[in-house]
Amino acid sequence: MEVKGKKALVFGGTSGIGLATVQQLSDLGAEVIAVGRNPDKVTELPANTSVKKCDVLDKEAVQALFAECGPIDILVSAATGGGRAIGPFAEMDMDGYQASFAKLWGYTNVVRYGLEQLSDSGAIVLVSGTPARYCNPGQIAISSVGGAVEAFVRGVAKEIKPKRINTVSPGLIDTPMVALEGEAREAHYNKLTAKNLIPRAGKPEEVAQGIIFAIQNDFVTGTTIDVDGGLLLS
Repeated sequence: MEVKGKKALVFGGTSGIGLATVQQLSDLGAEVIAVGRNPDKVTELPANTSVKKCDVLDKEAVQALFAECGPIDILVSAATGGGRAIGPFAEMDMDGYQASFAKLWGYTNVVRYGLEQLSDSGAIVLVSGTPARYCNPGQIAISSVGGAVEAFVRGVAKEIKPKRINTVSPGLIDTPMVALEGEAREAHYNKLTAKNLIPRAGKPEEVAQGIIFAIQNDFVTGTTIDVDGGLLLS
């Protein structure tokens, strides 16, 4: 896909991986709409970019947004949708476990209603995560959701051709979701990535490069692209 001149919607596009994707799409000449639950917190946006407010769990709001902004050529969602339950499954609050699937419901809303406005040569990219296939103790809820996202993409790819859909799976990425600062932040990431083949946290821009690859390469669909510093092999 030649991105220049194309129209893109990026859910979760006001921070972290989503914002880095917005920047790179803009740099390539796309018209980009960054979507977030709290867009007022964004102080600077790249050229050719506007911002919209939408909660991906609100189906009517998602439909209205696509009706307002369509047609589109590129659809990306890095929106988390809600909280994530952490801890041993045998001790887990099941309401928290179920609530973790808000990410999946947000993705399905975005894809379901986005397809109606997506061009036949269009591309969709969702963001999962390494726990989908590398589940450490205490990550069962995150792993379950990530696995469901990747299975969803493989299944939907067959139904929507020639439109394409892919997943990008990040490892541990240094994003604003971690509130630590300075040396404490550095020590946190160093500890968690010490056994990685590339022993550091990834950058949002590096994950965004994977998303851009999935958009631009017309021979890629229904697959998962890992951007994880070799975590799956560690």
